Amino acid sequence: MITARQFKNGFVIEINKALHLVLHSQHIKPGKGNAFVRVKLKNLQNGSIAERTFRPEDSFTQAFIEEKKIQYLYKDQSGYHFMDQATYEQIAIDEEKIEDSLKFLKDGMEIAASIHKDSIISISLPAFVNLKVKYTEPGIKGDTAKGGSKPATLETDAVIKVPLFINTGDTIKIDTRTGEYSGRA
Repeated sequence: MITARQFKNGFVIEINKALHLVLHSQHIKPGKGNAFVRVKLKNLQNGSIAERTFRPEDSFTQAFIEEKKIQYLYKDQSGYHFMDQATYEQIAIDEEKIEDSLKFLKDGMEIAASIHKDSIISISLPAFVNLKVKYTEPGIKGDTAKGGSKPATLETDAVIKVPLFINTGDTIKIDTRTGEYSGRA
């Protein structure tokens, strides 16, 4: 059990049997009245973000989250299938839990999974991934001076903006945190 006064960014707590990630916590002591803690929380089941206020002495159960390396194998009608790197056990995950990561997820990719009570609650892709450009309009020679960009479809069917000199078949580096082009691979 922890109190609202002890909240730090990154803590995972249980509120009404749902897991919430503390995104931001601020202890406020106004000149008049009682102190309170203003917290920005992300619901890990549905992804919604909400701001709440608590009394500093309010207590919560802190959830134990385990980090594990897993490898993406394939997708079928029952979900996305991953393999635990330590035990070689296969795990199926529903699309709703990982839909933010799907546009850069590639076969064989090793990722980090956050696990609570033997259930995967989220996955984290590497900061940068290398993906092949499946299609983009051809670049025009000498068109790099303007620093413009054009849409490109990647091998995972994600569409991002790339510089004009990138062509179909090129392999590029993408920042998965922002979803932006980061350079040639």
